[in-house]
Amino acid sequence: MLRIMLADDHHVIRLGLRSLLERQPEWKVCGEAADRREAVEMAAALMPDIAIVDLSMPGLNGLEATRQIVEKVPGTAVLIYTMNESKKIVHDVLSAGAKGIVLKSDVNSSVVQAVETVVQGKPFFTSRVAETVLQAYLAQRAKEGKAEATAQDVLTGREREVLQLLAEGKSNKEVASTLGISTRTAETHRADIMRKLHLKSLSDLVRYAFEIN
Repeated sequence: MLRIMLADDHHVIRLGLRSLLERQPEWKVCGEAADRREAVEMAAALMPDIAIVDLSMPGLNGLEATRQIVEKVPGTAVLIYTMNESKKIVHDVLSAGAKGIVLKSDVNSSVVQAVETVVQGKPFFTSRVAETVLQAYLAQRAKEGKAEATAQDVLTGREREVLQLLAEGKSNKEVASTLGISTRTAETHRADIMRKLHLKSLSDLVRYAFEIN
C-alpha cells in the first residue's frame, strides 16, 4: 500500500487530489494537513511514503514544510505543486529537498505519474518546469562559452520532446511509445542529448538546478 499525505489549506483541492490518487490500486491518502505546522507534525506521526505539499500554504509556506519534513522524516519523498515555474522557485524547491514539481495547471494530468516517478527514487518535472531548468542550464553554459544560449540552438525539436519526457520520469520505452518511435531511436536521441549538453546523465541536469543563482 502506497501511503500519501496531502498538505494544502484548501479543503476542496485536497478532496480533488484524494479522489484522483485513490483511483489507483493500492494507493491511500493517509492524512490531510491544512498548514505548514500541521503538515510537519502529521508527516512525523504518519511517516507517509509521499507528501504532496502546496508551495503557497500559510505559515512559512510549503518550502519550510518541505525542509522540515525532509529533515525529520527522511523516508518521505516530498512532491511540490505550485502555480509558479520561475527559475528561482525551481531552485528553492529543489534546494529544500523536494523530489519533484508539478504545476497546478497540470495536476489532473500529471500528479499520478509524478507520484509513480518519485516513489521510484527519480525526480519529476512537468514539461514546462523541465524547460525552465534546461534554459537556465544552457544560459549558464553560454556564459562559460561551452554551449549556445538556447535549447533551440542546441537540440532538435524531437530531442527537446525526448528530453522533456525523460525529465517527466518516462523510460526510453515509454518515450518511444509516446512519440511513436522505436525504443532504439529513443535511446539514440537520449545519447545525442547527453552529448550535446555535455551531461553524463539526466541527474546532472537536475543537480544543476540546485546551483542556479
